[in-house]
Amino acid sequence: MNTTIKLLCAWSGPALAIAVLGGLLLANVLPFPPAAFMSPDEIARFYTQSTTRTLTGFALTSFCMGFAFPLTGLIAVYLVRMEGRTPILTFTQLSCGAATGVLLTTPMILMAVCAFRPDRSPELIQLLNDAAYLLLFTPIAPFCIQNTAIAMAIFNDRNPQPVLPRWVAFANLWLVFLFLPGLLPFFFHEGPFAWHGVFVFWLGLASFGGWATMMGLVLRQAVLHDAAAAAGT
Repeated sequence: MNTTIKLLCAWSGPALAIAVLGGLLLANVLPFPPAAFMSPDEIARFYTQSTTRTLTGFALTSFCMGFAFPLTGLIAVYLVRMEGRTPILTFTQLSCGAATGVLLTTPMILMAVCAFRPDRSPELIQLLNDAAYLLLFTPIAPFCIQNTAIAMAIFNDRNPQPVLPRWVAFANLWLVFLFLPGLLPFFFHEGPFAWHGVFVFWLGLASFGGWATMMGLVLRQAVLHDAAAAAGT
């Protein structure tokens, strides 16, 4: 039963990436989200063209963002095995992962609010839309700290058999740099560094989805390895 629960938590990583992609497609955010330079009327038109479909997509995405929590919990289980009796990095990763889940869910709810009342003033819809996209991409500190904590725990693992491979630590550190452009949408309305630009929207979406999938599959291998070792014992 313990192995089954762990495997479900591991599969929540790939499920998170796939479900969020599907939800954003359903909400018409993919392949082209509303641009930062669009007028209030254009932004309002985006949310009112197909209200039911848009609301369904954002509702699905906000629900599926919850898959980040079991994945974070499973990461903590393996990090505490690396750290032993003083699991400061484990607690750091756990708190940042919880914050990440909340920060990813809130913008989806704000976008759903934009579509909830199609007769709302376009200026108010634009305000909510701005808040949603800036909240989605700019608060990168929890992402970066979480990835750094995972990397440091792996590098400091003193178990005879490493709990997780070292390449996972390097991948997490590399992802920290990929998240850094998320700070730039504050300063750009157009171009690759605006929230709809390739270095923010597409790089951020691909990086987070890739991280969730990678961690889920790596942890799945660790769970299966533990189960095989226990069976052999």
